[in-house]
Amino acid sequence: MNKTNRSRLFLIAIVLVFAAPLVVALLLNLSGWRPATTRNYGVLVEPPVDVGAAPVTLAGGGKLDWSDPQWHWTLVVLSNGDCAAACQARIADVLRMRLTLNRNAERLRVVYLGPVLPAPAVQALAPLAAGSDDGNALAAYRPDADGALALALVNPNGLLMLRYGPDFDVARVRQDLVKVVH
Repeated sequence: MNKTNRSRLFLIAIVLVFAAPLVVALLLNLSGWRPATTRNYGVLVEPPVDVGAAPVTLAGGGKLDWSDPQWHWTLVVLSNGDCAAACQARIADVLRMRLTLNRNAERLRVVYLGPVLPAPAVQALAPLAAGSDDGNALAAYRPDADGALALALVNPNGLLMLRYGPDFDVARVRQDLVKVVH
């Protein structure tokens, strides 16, 4: 074997070493295989639901723009019934968790959609944006029990990506947010 053929075989071997994992991944993906477990805490919404056209009226009278040019993610707090003191304390926990994102806290906006909160509660829960889901686009993700809260994470393009049930753990929600809001 001459030097030219040896160099060609060496180049082909290098290409195969790097191409083999890509081919295996492609074949697994085409066969529909998915890992049994994932690292996210929230339930992945597959396929993502486009809520970009869902009309939401904010407490100040404005409309919520789901698509955000500054690339803000939206954590939607969903309530089914009257949001009493315990419910408001849970919202405050979510807002404190947002602050623990440090410099990335500004990249996450928190929007409450449910029955109208009293004006003093909205002021105490700043920077919470409160509003109403006019088209009931997120009704399927609301908790069943009155006073319970559920969360939904919407990406900057207006796609609902993750949802969290009424028994969500704020610390584990934060772990998911750290991965996406960077």
